[in-house]
Amino acid sequence: MTDQNHIRSENAPFIWHEIRGNAGPKVLLLHGWGCDHRTMAPLAGDLEKDFTVLSVDFPGHGQSPEPPEPWGVGEYAEALRALLTRTEFFPASVVGHSFGCRVAARLAATHPDYVRKMVFTGAAGLRAPESPEAVARKAHYQRLKKKAQALEKIPGLRALGGHFEEKLRQKYGSRDYLALNENMRKTFVKIVNEDLSPFYPRIAASTLLIWGDADTETPLWMGQKMESLIPDAGLVILEGGTHFAFLEQPQRFNTIVHHFLTED
Repeated sequence: MTDQNHIRSENAPFIWHEIRGNAGPKVLLLHGWGCDHRTMAPLAGDLEKDFTVLSVDFPGHGQSPEPPEPWGVGEYAEALRALLTRTEFFPASVVGHSFGCRVAARLAATHPDYVRKMVFTGAAGLRAPESPEAVARKAHYQRLKKKAQALEKIPGLRALGGHFEEKLRQKYGSRDYLALNENMRKTFVKIVNEDLSPFYPRIAASTLLIWGDADTETPLWMGQKMESLIPDAGLVILEGGTHFAFLEQPQRFNTIVHHFLTED
């Protein structure tokens, strides 16, 4: 069974989605930031033998247009809930990667009736303590940014100030940030600055955390912290796995997920 559609909720842009499978239990796949549903395709192909699988492109990714304004995690979660409601695809188990886990955590904490079980891999959502060097670097950037913005207010120097500010972004911005346009940059900043720690204790769904011990994007300590915060959570470590351990060790990852989703 295959169903491809675009859904518009009252407050959301069109959301591309695809439903595949054999009419078994529902499983929702949520990709990471800067990716799209194709990242989860190997897992979708494996799960659709025994499950009904819903894949999406988050707004601003893949075939879904950008949000109408800068969004935070809450807006993404509500847009996803609108899609699940319109397609009657709930309650569903959720498998998320990185940013997708942010959205899944917010959805599970605020609308527990939509989520059955969850699998997080390389989950983002916790803010790492900033080193003194990082704090100093950020403060230096803010000082220079104010100078650039001051130049933009002087007649005849607006272009110079704008050029200076963009140079600062190129020097101080992350790779993910620099790949975005202005609207999505504001969305990205809102998302990465949000700490979801208060939401994890509110998650009622049984949650499996699968982590690569060589993950430098979302280090293992984040998985260990989430395990301590989520009431019903367990952690599985994939030795040698990076932030994309689910693609590097697909057979092992898929077997673990399949077992977790089918057990009572």
